[in-house]
Amino acid sequence: MVATAVAEEQNTTFQVGVILDANSTNGRIGNTSLLLALSDLYSINSNYSTRIVLHPRDSGPQITYAAASALDLLKDVQVDAIIGPQSSTHANFVSGLGNAAHVPVISFTATSPSLGQPPYFFQAAINDAAQVDAIAAIVKYFHWNQIIFVYEDSDYGNGIIPYLSNAFQQVNARVSYRSVIPISANDDFIIEELKNMRNMQTRVFVVHTTTPLASRIFLKAKEAEMMSDGYVWIVTSGIMNLFYSLDNPLIVKSMQGVLGVKPLVPSLPTLNSTTIRWKKKFAEINPGITVPQEINLYGLWAYDTLSALAQAAEKVGFREPSYLQNTSALNSTDIFITGTSRRGPILRAAMLETEFEGLSGNFRLVNGKLEPSSFEILNVNGMGLTKVGIWKPILESSSRRNANTTGFIGDKLGNITWPGGSSNIPKGWEVPLRGKKLKVGVPSKAGFPEFVNTKDATNITGLYIDLFKYVTAELPYVIEYEFIPFEMNNGSGRSYTNLSYQNFDSAVGDITITADRSEYVDFTLPIEQGGITMTQKNGQNDFFFFVKPLELKLWLTAIALFIFTGLALWILEHRLNSDFRGPVSEHIGLIFYVPFMSLVFSNREKIVSNLGRLVLVVWVFVVLILTAFYTASLSAKFTIIKLDHNTDSEVSKLIRNKEYVACRSGSFVCDFVKSLGFNGSMIKSYETADEFHAAFSNGSITAMFTRTPYSNLFLSTYCNKYVQVGSAYHTEGFAFVFPKGSPLVADVSRAIIKLTNNHNVSTTTKRWIPETCSKYDSSTEPWKNIELKKFKFLFGITAGITGTCLVVFLATYLYENRDFVQRVSSSNATAWSKLRSISMHFDRRDPRSFRGSGEFNASPNRNVHHRCCTCSAEGTPLREM
Repeated sequence: MVATAVAEEQNTTFQVGVILDANSTNGRIGNTSLLLALSDLYSINSNYSTRIVLHPRDSGPQITYAAASALDLLKDVQVDAIIGPQSSTHANFVSGLGNAAHVPVISFTATSPSLGQPPYFFQAAINDAAQVDAIAAIVKYFHWNQIIFVYEDSDYGNGIIPYLSNAFQQVNARVSYRSVIPISANDDFIIEELKNMRNMQTRVFVVHTTTPLASRIFLKAKEAEMMSDGYVWIVTSGIMNLFYSLDNPLIVKSMQGVLGVKPLVPSLPTLNSTTIRWKKKFAEINPGITVPQEINLYGLWAYDTLSALAQAAEKVGFREPSYLQNTSALNSTDIFITGTSRRGPILRAAMLETEFEGLSGNFRLVNGKLEPSSFEILNVNGMGLTKVGIWKPILESSSRRNANTTGFIGDKLGNITWPGGSSNIPKGWEVPLRGKKLKVGVPSKAGFPEFVNTKDATNITGLYIDLFKYVTAELPYVIEYEFIPFEMNNGSGRSYTNLSYQNFDSAVGDITITADRSEYVDFTLPIEQGGITMTQKNGQNDFFFFVKPLELKLWLTAIALFIFTGLALWILEHRLNSDFRGPVSEHIGLIFYVPFMSLVFSNREKIVSNLGRLVLVVWVFVVLILTAFYTASLSAKFTIIKLDHNTDSEVSKLIRNKEYVACRSGSFVCDFVKSLGFNGSMIKSYETADEFHAAFSNGSITAMFTRTPYSNLFLSTYCNKYVQVGSAYHTEGFAFVFPKGSPLVADVSRAIIKLTNNHNVSTTTKRWIPETCSKYDSSTEPWKNIELKKFKFLFGITAGITGTCLVVFLATYLYENRDFVQRVSSSNATAWSKLRSISMHFDRRDPRSFRGSGEFNASPNRNVHHRCCTCSAEGTPLREM
């Protein structure tokens, strides 16, 4: 704390210069407040031992006048401090002079954050940078994402822009345009600039200019019908502070619905009485000038500035500190101008330590600037201002410091009347422009009509057309649009990229998100899956793959031969082999069992007859050949299927063999295929699915690279003929395209998320893209199975040998048992009885094969008489009863 100097005599004076533009609103208000503060100060504090003497100078609007006034005050008057100057441009120059002379310069109107901050310069006004978060909070509160800056080309106008830009970036709002208006701009320039902004989509304007320029802008905006429904105008505190100083009712009427921010002034009991005295003082020193309705913020800051300076002077007194009494302690640069007071350094220190509750609120200088306060949000309504909210810095306003916190007390604003008298919250942008529709470009030749079909220009259909319609219907507002086919330049190979770059309000179709395109346009969230898939000709795998190696005729013939061989072996072995005897059920089992087990050589039944052995040998030979063909064919099928899991090696093989591959015309996939290592001359491009199929069929291409949705659609059309090889290469999906910075991107993306969560996207996709293949047609199977004609000769020999063995065996049986057969044949029994008698005779064991077994000890004589159901005991045939 600087020690208070004790005055050696009463009423020690401090010389204070005042540099203001006497003919400006702020100048008049400031002078009035300074004189009133000087009068009030010493009437209330009559015990002060110091007195301030003001030395006013009229700087006018010229910086040279302000500089001349400062030099006069420093050199000739030898002031202890300077109040002013008025503008930021003036303050930059004068603060340098005061710093060199070690004289404090205190400005209550220079608010630009671009001002330098030399040690002897004080901003007794809230810096413009303090309000940017409050303005950004308004933008965040209403979810606007695009802003247009309108500011004057001066130190005051340019100083706040970097801070505003950063604040908007923090709330995800983008500055789409900056309208820089010179101070000297005529009305024609302003009108032309307003027309330019009216043709843009953004409808949120942030204005930061001096009051005279702002008045002209709003008058012309009213004429241009830009103060109507749908527009948003936000002004900074510099304009709001002087609102009640506007003496033209037309200006106030043109600003209806404008929002603005202004530092919050506490409601003090002394403010009303001070305002009354201030109005009298204003009328006294400004005869003929309309008295403002209130002391604006600049007037309050001027009042508090003089109060602070008087308190600091009282602390300092008339004596210099002891360390300044010895002039040898001063550096040669401490006194810049001859005669300059040496009270400056301690007066500066005293100012930094001065803190009190003034008319404008708490007065405290932090780093040479007035400490920021809260801001009130004001709405121009009628001829006055309506307070709709109060903003506090986030750390002070709420303990809920989340992404949705805005800083408004209660986290909400009151009812606002917008331009045009509307109470509906503007969406912040307008698409399409007045009287126009949104121009939506679509590819004229999409190749797959299921995605986009433009054959009928008046009725464009397709999956992505439907999805776009559903998405726009989900927007919280209505937009009108028209689809415009875009002629694709297929020769360039970049047709879809060209479509993305065209002068459309949007582009819809099978357009892929790519890094190159995102440099020039904005994409929504993907509406369809990504990925690039390689497709080749191939057979189809199914649940009956194991029967596919052999054609149906071959299977039926083999089964018939199988049964025939089993029956033949049973006939040949039944009378001679005990393994082939037993109940009827075992006979049937043996017929199927023995030929089957011979496939693996594991049958335990012995074959005792030579004819049976011959039949079995021939059958095993046929089985070996048939098995070898079946195994080879099945292995080949699985080898082809294995390609589905070996993408990289297959691509390398295609490149090594210089095979031709294909991609869609105009797609970025062609460039992607080149990046895999394929020579450009080996890459062919086609439009439709039929063209790809024809190229595969005539051998023009070996593989096809397309987006996964194309491949799925292609496979659904030509089911069982082609297969996707390996896993897809990862890429981004399909999306809708908008110009860079379009406000529609965020809203459309949110609508896509909503449709996706509700499964509407998948439902629409299923309606256009079949999920299952058409019925399998084996005649179109590219993998060929083994045909019967290849085994005709082998099967013919096998059947012939087996049949011959049966004929020989039966002939031998009939010959050896000719007496019995003859007796049965000549009997008077019915045919069925005769057949039954011979069958029962055939079912008996052959005595020659079972001699010595104890079972049958008959004579080996072949003419032995057998007892049967149609013969007597002596073998004589009996007459049928």
